Amino acid sequence: MKREKIFTGSPWESTVGYCRAIKIGDKIEIAGTTAMKDGKVVGVGSPYDQTKFIIERIKEALAELGADLSDVVRTRMFVTDISKWEEIGQAHGEFFQAVQPVSTMVEVKSLIHPQLLIEIEAEAIIDNKIC
Repeated sequence: MKREKIFTGSPWESTVGYCRAIKIGDKIEIAGTTAMKDGKVVGVGSPYDQTKFIIERIKEALAELGADLSDVVRTRMFVTDISKWEEIGQAHGEFFQAVQPVSTMVEVKSLIHPQLLIEIEAEAIIDNKIC
C-alpha cells in the first residue's frame, strides 16, 4: 500500500527519524504532537491553550491527508499534571464532543521540553462518506 507522509520541518523529525503523520490505505496515524511553534512553546502554563493548539495542528495534518476530526477514532493524551484533567478535557471536548473517539489520558513524568504540559497522539480512519 502507498504511504503518504506529512512533515512539519521540526528538527526532531530528522534527528529522531519520524514524520508528523502517515496515511496507509484508509488509516491515518498522527505522532505525538505538542504545543511547539517555531521552536517556542505555545500557551506556556496553560494546559487548556496547549491542548487547543495541539488539536488544531492535528486537524491541519488530517486535512493534508484528506481527512478531518470527524474521522478520528482514538486520541492518547500524555500530561505532566493529571490534576489539570478538567482543563484538558474541556479543550478536547470542544473539538470532539460530537465525534467521541476512544481516548486515554495518562500522567507522565515529563515531556521533551519542560514547559510542555501535554502531548497528543491521534488515529483516524477515513470513511467513504458522501460529501
